[in-house]
Amino acid sequence: MQQPALDRRLCWLLFLVPLAMFLFNLGGIPLFDVDEGAFSEATREMFERHDFISTWLNGVPRFDKPILIYWCQAAFVWLFGPNEWAFRMPSAIAASAWCWAAGMFAGEQESKSGGNGRHAAIFGTTVAVTSLGVILIGRAATADALLNMLIALSMFDSWRHLQSGKRAPLLRSYLWIGLGVLTKGPVALLVPAAATLIYCVSCRRLRDWARSVFDPAGWLILLAVTVPWYAAELHIHGRAFIDGFLLKHNVERFSGSLEGHSGGIFYYLAIVPALLLPWLAWLLAALFRLKGDMRDTANPARRFLWIWAIFVIAFFSLSGTKLPHYGLYGCTPLFVLIALHRDAVRSARLAALPAFVVLCLALTLPSLLTDAIAQGWIKEPFYVMQISRITEIDLTGYRGIVSLTLIAAAMGLFMMSNDAWRRMSFVAVMLLISITAGVAPLMGELLQGPTRRAGLAARAYKEPAVLWNFHAPSFSVYRQAATPSVQAQPGQIALTRADRLPADANVDILHREGGVLLVRLKSLAQP
Repeated sequence: MQQPALDRRLCWLLFLVPLAMFLFNLGGIPLFDVDEGAFSEATREMFERHDFISTWLNGVPRFDKPILIYWCQAAFVWLFGPNEWAFRMPSAIAASAWCWAAGMFAGEQESKSGGNGRHAAIFGTTVAVTSLGVILIGRAATADALLNMLIALSMFDSWRHLQSGKRAPLLRSYLWIGLGVLTKGPVALLVPAAATLIYCVSCRRLRDWARSVFDPAGWLILLAVTVPWYAAELHIHGRAFIDGFLLKHNVERFSGSLEGHSGGIFYYLAIVPALLLPWLAWLLAALFRLKGDMRDTANPARRFLWIWAIFVIAFFSLSGTKLPHYGLYGCTPLFVLIALHRDAVRSARLAALPAFVVLCLALTLPSLLTDAIAQGWIKEPFYVMQISRITEIDLTGYRGIVSLTLIAAAMGLFMMSNDAWRRMSFVAVMLLISITAGVAPLMGELLQGPTRRAGLAARAYKEPAVLWNFHAPSFSVYRQAATPSVQAQPGQIALTRADRLPADANVDILHREGGVLLVRLKSLAQP
C-alpha cells in the first residue's frame, strides 16, 4: 500500500540541514587554483569591466563555461563583496538542493512501494551530503554543484513524466535542461536524453520517449532559456566563441585529453567508489541487487536509476579527457539506490571501516606529509616547498578537531543501538566535520595560503603586476585586479614560483612564502 507523502516540516529540514553543513566554514579556506581561482576572477572582472554578458580571465576572453554560474556568483558578490564565502555560496545552495532532490526522490519511490518513505528520504539526503565527492564539490566556487543539481532535477522530473504522463514535470525538465546548458553546455542535454532513451528502449516505450523529446512547448522553454546568451556570445566573439567553447571545451574534451587530464578505460570504476566514500558497503549491497532491480517490474524506477548511473560511467569512460568530478553525474542515482537498499547492510561496524580509515589517515596526515617530503615521494619542487611549511604551522587545533571527531564517531558506532544505516550516518557526519573543519583548511593553508597572502600584499604596490611562469588566477582575486600571464618586464611586480625564477633574474623579493614569490623585476639579465 502506498504510504502518505512526506510532511512539509521534514521536506524543509532535508534542505536546511544540508545547507547548514555546506555553509559551515565555507569562507574559511583560500580559493584553490586553478578552477576556483579562474571562476572567481572571471566573476570579479565582470564588475571591473561592467560586462555581464561575456566572461574574461585576466583580460583574456574565457570560453570554458557558459554564463549561469557567473551570474549566480555575481549576485552574491554584489551583496557581500568579492570574498571566498560569496564566490562559493551558489555551490553551497545548489548542493543542498541537489541532496534534497535525491532524498525526496528516494522517499517518493519508497512510499510508492509501501516502504518507509521518511526513512528513505532522510538516508538518501544523508548519503548525498556526506559523500566525499559532494563534500568537496558542494563547497567549491565552480559550476559543478549547480550542474549536478540541474541534471538531478531534470532526470527526476523526466521519470515523473514517464510514469504519470503529466506535462508539468516534462516542462519542468526542459527548464532544468535549459538552465544546465546555460551552466556547462551540451552535457546537461546529453545525460537526460540518452539515459531516458535507453530506459524507454529497454521497456519498449520508444514512442513515449519520442513524444517527450519532441514536445513543442518544452523546446520553446529550452530555447528561450539558452538562445539569447549563446546568440549574444556568437555575435560578440564570432568564430572565437565557436572554437573556444564548442570545439575546445566540448568536442576536444571528448575526443582527446585536454590539458593532460587522461586516464584508462576503467578510470571511473575506481573514481566513483572514491566519490561515494564512506558508503562503500551500501554501494556493494546495491550492486549485488542490480540484476534484481533491472527485472523488478513493481519498482521500475530502480531500472531507470541503474541505467542513468551506468550510462554516465560508460560515456565518460570513453571520453579522452577524464576528471574525477565527471563521475558525480552518475552518483545521484546511486545515492537513491543506496537509500532504497538501506536495510541490506546489517553490520555497521564492518561498514564503517572505510570511514575510520579516512579518519585515521586525517589524524596522521601531518606526519604522512612530512614523511613524503623526507622520502622524496613528492617530486615537484614547488609542492615540496609549499608542504614543507607544515613544520611552521601550529597543529594543535587540527589534531584536536580530528581526534574529537574520531572519538565521537567510535562512541556513536559502538554505543548506539539503532539500525546500521542510522549508526553509519552519525559516523559519516563526523567524517564530514573532520574534513571541512580540519583537513580542508590545513590543505588550503599549505597549498593556497601563500598565494592568498601574496595577492593581499600586492595591493600595496602601484606598479603593473603580472603572472610570470605561474598560472594562479586566485592571485588576481586577492589582489583585486586583473593580472596577465606574460613575461615580466623591468619595473613590474610579478608573482612567480621559486622553482621557476631564472637564476640570473635581477629582482627584489617583495614577499616570499613557501614556493611563492612576489618580486619586482629591476632589469632583464644580459645575454
